Amino acid sequence: MRSAMFLSGAVVALGLMAQSSAFAQDAAAGERLFNQCRACHQLGETARNGVGPQLNGLFAGRKAGAAAGYSYSDAYKSLDKTWSEDNFRVYIKDPRGVTPGTKMVYAGMKDDAQITNLITFLKQWGADGKRTQ
Repeated sequence: MRSAMFLSGAVVALGLMAQSSAFAQDAAAGERLFNQCRACHQLGETARNGVGPQLNGLFAGRKAGAAAGYSYSDAYKSLDKTWSEDNFRVYIKDPRGVTPGTKMVYAGMKDDAQITNLITFLKQWGADGKRTQ
């Protein structure tokens, strides 16, 4: 009985280790993924709003629909949400499903490891557009 419990615990530990390595954070991979976003979004000290809002400081307490000077859809104007890793994960998988009426036409990023990498990259940019890491 004791050896079965040890084996069961070892299997769980190995599974958790495999899962955590599957979601290892890779900012360089996230930067490559951001190339999908660049047509509409900018980052950095010279970032401007374009088809989509600039994304500086997205995870620094930024409210959804609050980038100065961007013309948001009514769907976004009515949101009461502060961006976090958790709600961004849900949103980026299906932007139009999560926020019907959004202007964002992106079909969504489905892979959790890719989303983790994208978040890691985006978190490097402060609200002032300076790279913090």
